[in-house]
Amino acid sequence: MSTVPLTKFGAELLKQELHKLKTKERPEVINAIAEARAQGDLSENAEYDAAKERQAFIEGRIAELDSKLSAAQIIDPTELDAEGRVVFASTVHLEDLENGQKVTYQIVGEDEADLKLSKVSITSPIARALIGKYAGDVVGVQAPAGVREYEILEVQYI
Repeated sequence: MSTVPLTKFGAELLKQELHKLKTKERPEVINAIAEARAQGDLSENAEYDAAKERQAFIEGRIAELDSKLSAAQIIDPTELDAEGRVVFASTVHLEDLENGQKVTYQIVGEDEADLKLSKVSITSPIARALIGKYAGDVVGVQAPAGVREYEILEVQYI
């Protein structure tokens, strides 16, 4: 299996979710199954079916998180020394050359991406256009409405 890049913060979030699933949600669903079994006939027991479905979801998510974390290459942005180049986990300040709007994005792994938090996936068009560039460079990003041009104002490793 190939490695999956994750920021240190993103890895911590996945570890927290995994811990919650294993220590809180898994025992709760096991108890719910036991209670539903105690009610008798399982063939028409909606609570039992719902608890079994929930258990399957939880076990699947636990397996997925275990797999992602075991294959993760965890990158701490504060320890990067990319000499001003845009790389995974860097924070990039941009200016849209068409309208002058300034935006800031951190380039993160697919599981961490959240546009509301200004975190874009390494596989997104904007991240792919930015990787390897420096402050002062102008990049073209393919958007649904056509190519948008951004100037890289600053690259940070925070």
